[in-house]
Amino acid sequence: MSPDWTVEEEDVVSPEAREGDLLPEALSLRPGRLCDYVGQPETVETLKIAIEAALARNEPLDHVLLHGPPGLGKTTLAHIIGNEMGARVTVTSGPALEKGGDLLGILTHLEDRDVLFVDEIHRTPKAVEELLYPAMEDFAVDFIFDKGIHARSHRFRLKRFVLVGATTRVGLLSSPLRDRFGIFRNLDFYSQGDLTTIAARSAQILGVRLEDAAARELASRSRGTPRIVNRLLKRVRDYAQVRGDGRLTGKAVEEALRLEGVDSAGLTGLDRRYLSTIILHYGGGPVGIEALAATLQEEADTLVDVVEPFLLSIGFLLRTSAGRRASAAACRHLGLEPKDGTP
Repeated sequence: MSPDWTVEEEDVVSPEAREGDLLPEALSLRPGRLCDYVGQPETVETLKIAIEAALARNEPLDHVLLHGPPGLGKTTLAHIIGNEMGARVTVTSGPALEKGGDLLGILTHLEDRDVLFVDEIHRTPKAVEELLYPAMEDFAVDFIFDKGIHARSHRFRLKRFVLVGATTRVGLLSSPLRDRFGIFRNLDFYSQGDLTTIAARSAQILGVRLEDAAARELASRSRGTPRIVNRLLKRVRDYAQVRGDGRLTGKAVEEALRLEGVDSAGLTGLDRRYLSTIILHYGGGPVGIEALAATLQEEADTLVDVVEPFLLSIGFLLRTSAGRRASAAACRHLGLEPKDGTP
């Protein structure tokens, strides 16, 4: 088994957005139109139809809720919706909307068909969320003046905007908020073919030559996530430039990602510690998430949001009513003997 990795090594395959992902070079890799978007065909087709119909009627698009693991294109799709509608995109997040005034300040500056993108919308405070209800449904907000017997309310009309919400934990959204979205789409992990196409497109934008075998190798280690395939591509580009002859070959990908600590299945040190803890400390499971978090000294939310979705998708982890279990495939990947009864 590999030694524990540092936080920096783990970070390279984290699906969470990092500061480097917001640099102009990284932003340029994002498609700007639905016709350039690779993957998620059902979601893309749904949005194409809805946007074309809204433009034909000169109406705003229905509010859109996008959910799924981090790094799968929710933010990119919000910006694409703005581009397709010919409107501005205002970006915020649930935790940033601490008070009702924060939301009101944003809403009152939106124009017709403008897009308000709220990331991590499930973390919006309850008091702020309640202000969203009339804003989304009636395009209006109610102001309360004074208190007690002198209290007066005033309804302020808003322009017809489009709210695009993104969440990794759709089950934490309240029913009143969830019901106010007209378009509800789940983003799933990308196929290796789609990731290979994304890697080739990004290499072309970056002005580097990526061999077909290298693109496939990058795709196989990218955890089904476009954000990660782009991040790894840049690490391989740096490695080939400094340690190689500048060509992005399959060998260069393998050597560069070995340095980054990314194995052949795209697993990180945290993934492997997570699985080996279940196998070695808890006999393959089942084990509760809180016990795992305590043993690994990690936040339970980190394990649920970042680690588990990919392990579940590739069949290395089983989540049962009794707790988490590691599969026989996970044992084989780690070079460990499956416990009796391991599925």
